[in-house]
Amino acid sequence: MYTPDEKTVKQIQNNFKYHSPLPNQPERYTRIRSAAGEFAMLLACNCPPSRELSLALTNLEDSVMWANAAIARNERGDA
Repeated sequence: MYTPDEKTVKQIQNNFKYHSPLPNQPERYTRIRSAAGEFAMLLACNCPPSRELSLALTNLEDSVMWANAAIARNERGDA
Protein backbone atom coordinates (compact mmCIF):
# COMPACT_ATOMS: atom_id res chain seq x y z
CA MET A 1 0.00 0.00 0.00
CA TYR A 2 1.02 3.57 -0.63
CA THR A 3 0.27 6.72 1.31
CA PRO A 4 -0.28 9.74 -0.93
CA ASP A 5 1.39 12.97 0.10
CA GLU A 6 -0.65 15.98 1.20
CA LYS A 7 -0.37 17.69 -2.20
CA THR A 8 -1.77 14.62 -3.97
CA VAL A 9 -4.63 14.31 -1.47
CA LYS A 10 -5.58 17.97 -1.97
CA GLN A 11 -5.42 17.58 -5.76
CA ILE A 12 -7.71 14.53 -5.65
CA GLN A 13 -10.16 16.29 -3.33
CA ASN A 14 -10.26 19.32 -5.62
CA ASN A 15 -10.60 17.32 -8.84
CA PHE A 16 -13.49 15.19 -7.61
CA LYS A 17 -15.73 17.75 -5.96
CA TYR A 18 -18.46 19.94 -7.39
CA HIS A 19 -17.31 23.43 -8.33
CA SER A 20 -20.28 25.76 -8.50
CA PRO A 21 -19.63 28.43 -11.11
CA LEU A 22 -18.41 31.84 -10.04
CA PRO A 23 -20.24 34.83 -11.53
CA ASN A 24 -17.98 35.34 -14.57
CA GLN A 25 -17.40 31.67 -15.41
CA PRO A 26 -20.57 30.60 -17.30
CA GLU A 27 -19.98 33.26 -19.99
CA ARG A 28 -16.41 32.04 -20.44
CA TYR A 29 -17.52 28.40 -20.66
CA THR A 30 -19.95 29.46 -23.38
CA ARG A 31 -17.23 31.34 -25.32
CA ILE A 32 -14.95 28.30 -25.20
CA ARG A 33 -17.73 25.93 -26.36
CA SER A 34 -18.76 28.34 -29.11
CA ALA A 35 -15.23 28.71 -30.49
CA ALA A 36 -14.72 24.96 -30.35
CA GLY A 37 -18.07 24.42 -32.12
CA GLU A 38 -16.99 26.74 -34.93
CA PHE A 39 -13.69 24.88 -35.26
CA ALA A 40 -15.53 21.54 -35.22
CA MET A 41 -17.69 22.74 -38.13
CA LEU A 42 -14.56 23.87 -39.98
CA LEU A 43 -13.12 20.40 -39.55
CA ALA A 44 -16.35 18.67 -40.58
CA CYS A 45 -16.62 20.83 -43.71
CA ASN A 46 -12.99 20.35 -44.76
CA CYS A 47 -12.15 16.78 -43.79
CA PRO A 48 -13.60 13.61 -45.25
CA PRO A 49 -15.72 11.47 -42.94
CA SER A 50 -13.15 9.19 -41.35
CA ARG A 51 -11.74 7.76 -38.17
CA GLU A 52 -9.25 10.62 -38.18
CA LEU A 53 -12.01 13.23 -38.28
CA SER A 54 -13.82 11.43 -35.47
CA LEU A 55 -10.63 11.48 -33.40
CA ALA A 56 -10.08 15.18 -34.14
CA LEU A 57 -13.63 15.98 -32.99
CA THR A 58 -13.32 13.79 -29.90
CA ASN A 59 -10.05 15.44 -28.94
CA LEU A 60 -11.59 18.86 -29.47
CA GLU A 61 -14.37 17.86 -27.05
CA ASP A 62 -11.68 16.76 -24.61
CA SER A 63 -9.95 20.14 -24.98
CA VAL A 64 -13.16 21.99 -24.16
CA MET A 65 -13.72 19.80 -21.10
CA TRP A 66 -10.18 20.35 -19.84
CA ALA A 67 -10.31 24.10 -20.51
CA ASN A 68 -13.53 24.35 -18.52
CA ALA A 69 -12.03 22.19 -15.77
CA ALA A 70 -9.02 24.53 -15.63
CA ILE A 71 -11.38 27.41 -14.92
CA ALA A 72 -13.60 25.55 -12.47
CA ARG A 73 -10.83 23.87 -10.50
CA ASN A 74 -8.34 26.69 -10.25
CA GLU A 75 -10.23 29.92 -9.72
CA ARG A 76 -11.12 29.73 -6.07
CA GLY A 77 -9.25 30.19 -2.85
CA ASP A 78 -9.61 26.53 -1.86
CA ALA A 79 -8.01 25.07 -5.02
